[in-house]
Parts: sequence; structure tokens; C-alpha cells
Amino acid sequence: MEHLKEILENVRESAPLIHNITNYVTVNDCANILLACGASPIMADDGKEVEEITAICNGLVINIGTLNERTVEAMIKAGKKANELNHPVILDPVGAGASALRTETTKRLLQEIKFTAIRGNISEIMTVYKGSGSTKGVDADSADRVTENNIKETLRFAKALSEETGAIIAITGAIDIVADAERAYIIRNGHPMMSKITGTGCMLTAIMGAFLAANSDLLLKAAAASVCAMGICGELAYLKITETKGGTASLKMYLIDSMSELTGDTLANRASITEVTELE
Repeated sequence: MEHLKEILENVRESAPLIHNITNYVTVNDCANILLACGASPIMADDGKEVEEITAICNGLVINIGTLNERTVEAMIKAGKKANELNHPVILDPVGAGASALRTETTKRLLQEIKFTAIRGNISEIMTVYKGSGSTKGVDADSADRVTENNIKETLRFAKALSEETGAIIAITGAIDIVADAERAYIIRNGHPMMSKITGTGCMLTAIMGAFLAANSDLLLKAAAASVCAMGICGELAYLKITETKGGTASLKMYLIDSMSELTGDTLANRASITEVTELE
């Protein structure tokens, strides 16, 4: 894919400030991965300040991982302010389908906020698409895996959901799909061990916010580039722990290290990405 190097360099040069209303479990990791990719984080979820914070930022990430009624209202306020300012807004519907609160909140957010991108695992995105679903906690249901056998069907529903919502759809897992209503990318970067540490999806959503904020004229490609970047850093982190005989905690450390050291050339050279414009 063209522009991968340029997209990362734009993030480094512009250092976008990203407002995160995010998951308490992974908030520190999200802040650190944003710093590592060249952006700056703000974590603010009180309704009394979210509009002000959003107004000084370049993008907004909404993650429902540790959901409560107070933060739902803050998400709505921040999202509407970001829409008013034409800032990119990214939704991570963590665990949508696992409870009525998560599913109904996801529906409300989609009704009241215009999202630039929606990123989740296959079960979460299917819940967004169908309005109901099931997950294994906050993980994808094993029955919903994206495989070589069902990839065309998954591409079709990703494009349909993009057309319905107006948002870029990013489905991440063993095989990643990033699509709008017309085009799609299939990405095969990453390593299975990334699923053994919490927060890789949340971190990806955070950096997607930065990539979109820094590349307003290349939104679909920027979303795909962020997915490639995270997968490549996972690959590099795994290579590092095999050298050092490290475990999962080391993997997370090296993942963030790899993001801080990632160059545009490495991103362009290691990206395993295929564009799909038409489906048979």
C-alpha cells in the first residue's frame, strides 16, 4: 500500500493530541503507546470537562471497556463536541454483546455520534452490525473467527456496515480487515502471542485515533496503517522475547519499545497488506 511511510511520518511530525475516554484496565498502556507512536494522550472522562478537553485535542477515542452510566454521558458530550469541530472520533465497542448495557450503549453512541472509525474484534463488530450478539467476555467468540474460508463474507458485511454508519470498519484478529463502503484492506501482520496480554486492541484503537488525526486526507489508508504498525510491533516484540527468553510481561514492554522505534521504512517494508476493491 502506498503512503505507509508518509502516514507514520505525519504522526511523528504533527504529534496530535488525542483525548481518550477509555478502559481503566488499559488506560496506562494506551497513554504509553500513543507517546511511543509520536502522539500525545489526554485521559479525561468527567462530564464537567470532556467538552473542553475535546476542544483542545485533535481526535477522540471512545472505548467502552469499563463501562458505567457516568462515563456514558461524558462520551456523548465529548463525541458531539468532536463532531462539531470535525475531529476524528473512533469507537471501540469492547464487549458489545456481552451484556445489555454494553450493547445498548453501543447503539446509543452510534445514534448520537458520527464516528470516523469503529474498531473491534469480529464478535463486537458483528454485534454492531446486527444490533445483538454474543462474545466470550471481551474476547471474540471462537465461532466468529475470520478465516480464509469466510473472509469474503466478512469483507461484505464490513463494507455494508461502513455504508450504513459512514465509518471505517476495522475488524482485528488473526486476520485483520479495514474497510469503507468501497475499498478494503486485508492485513496479516501480528503474532498469536499478542492475544495473551490485555490491552492490545485498546492500544490499537488509541493509535488509530492518532493516525487518523494526522492524516485527514488519507483516512482509510491511515486506519489500515495503524493496524499494520501494531501487528509489526507485535512481531518485533515476539522476536525480542525469543532472544531474551521473556514472557508475556516482556512482550508488552517490547511492544511499546518497538512502536517507539518504528520507522516509516520498517512499516512499509514489513507490512503484509492486500487491497480488495471488488468481491466475486
